[in-house]
Amino acid sequence: MKLKEWLKDLTYEVLKGSLDVEVEDVIYDSRKAKEGVVFICTKGTRVDSHEFIPEVVNAGVKVLVVERECPVPDGVTAILVHNAREALAVLSAARFHHPARKMVTIGVTGTKGKTTTTHMIKTILEACGKKVGMIGTTGIVIDQAVTPTMNTTPESYQLHEAFSHMVEAGCEYVVMEVSSQAFKMHRVDGICFDYGLFTNISPDHIGPDEHEDFEEYLFYKSQIFRCCKVGLMNGDDEHWDEVVKDASCRLYSFSIEKEGTDFKAEDIRYVARPDFVGLEFDVKGIYELSVRVNIPGRFNVTNALAAVSLLSFLGLPKDRICHGLEHLSVNGRMEIVYTSEACTVIVDYAHNAVSMESLLTTLKDYRPKRLVCVFGCGGNRSKDRRISMGDSAGRLADFTIITADNSRFEKTEDIIADIRGSLEKTGGKFIEIPDRREAIRYSITHAQQGDMIAIIGKGHEDYQEINGVRHHFSDREEVLKVVESINR
Repeated sequence: MKLKEWLKDLTYEVLKGSLDVEVEDVIYDSRKAKEGVVFICTKGTRVDSHEFIPEVVNAGVKVLVVERECPVPDGVTAILVHNAREALAVLSAARFHHPARKMVTIGVTGTKGKTTTTHMIKTILEACGKKVGMIGTTGIVIDQAVTPTMNTTPESYQLHEAFSHMVEAGCEYVVMEVSSQAFKMHRVDGICFDYGLFTNISPDHIGPDEHEDFEEYLFYKSQIFRCCKVGLMNGDDEHWDEVVKDASCRLYSFSIEKEGTDFKAEDIRYVARPDFVGLEFDVKGIYELSVRVNIPGRFNVTNALAAVSLLSFLGLPKDRICHGLEHLSVNGRMEIVYTSEACTVIVDYAHNAVSMESLLTTLKDYRPKRLVCVFGCGGNRSKDRRISMGDSAGRLADFTIITADNSRFEKTEDIIADIRGSLEKTGGKFIEIPDRREAIRYSITHAQQGDMIAIIGKGHEDYQEINGVRHHFSDREEVLKVVESINR
């Protein structure tokens, strides 16, 4: 294509050269430089790729997109833009012929619940016979193929490339997690989601390499309602007013507590039987439905209500929506790996105090004989996290088994010691089993009839990281191994 065609949706200034040149790809990695590509010069905290201009020009690059005036040789086109990352997003969309516009796009953002809610939406759509692509924590999913990604929301080029593959595969819908970093780093610039969903917000991702403070975090999260046509907001979130104040979309609300919202969950029932652990509730408001969800937890009422509320706009058969929720499974998110008259074993990704508190509190609603918690904490992370998680376990679990997580470059015993220190102050009962495999086995083989065992921290992860090396390890697999050995 001609360069000028790719620049249609971008504000720019031509510093040098012509727009009437042929281009075939966009790059931001100087190692991929060759003739026919547009090189986007970005400036990061560690590397300023403007410095690689001589190198990429020598490799054959004839078009540069820059954020400042730089000396370039004759025969090279230089385009000045205000933000190179925005330019990367816009040019990437054009390079793949705007694939997002060829599907119904659903963006989900929030501190908690993004992964579960996107899986719910995907499962329901597939139950209705739709073909769906998904992007998020678990990677890029097209049909049964999963491509891992470095970020919850990939870089814009990878994002549009994935959209293009989805269109080629016949996907009618794409549902994706949109992180606050995706907004901050302009990864979703130029995309107007058909539907935007906001699950909730609480302090998280605040630090030197993420967000300066909660105000900045909230600002970027709220951008979902400035880049979608229809928005759905959790009416129970305490930051409701701040999140929606600059919304430019048609806005609807859902709630399990507040009256007057467009969608409301009522008559919530917690169901715990040897063959089923989950919830039932009624959707009321501008859409009415009775649903059954085979994932436990009050917060999953909110997630399921969010999914149903959004999908109500698509005219899907109600019986298929109900079927999708009842047969739902989300890897590592309140995943019931085993249930019987003896005990129920749940694997979950909760790896901070907020998630842990929410998970343990909601499991107590099922009135288990004992609530047993198996967890550790990641190494080379804030000590406050492990201390607060120890406190939560001591207060809310009837029995805790402290074990290893991804110790990284710390000693497992040092991490356990930090957890122990805070847990002891609560008076909660606990033991220490540093080997996570043995800790899982102990929790199941020593279960009392009616126990609910929550193995948390790793969820969908299939590795343990020790001294910089990742070793295969899956909580789910270990549970099934123990169960199999018991039932032989």
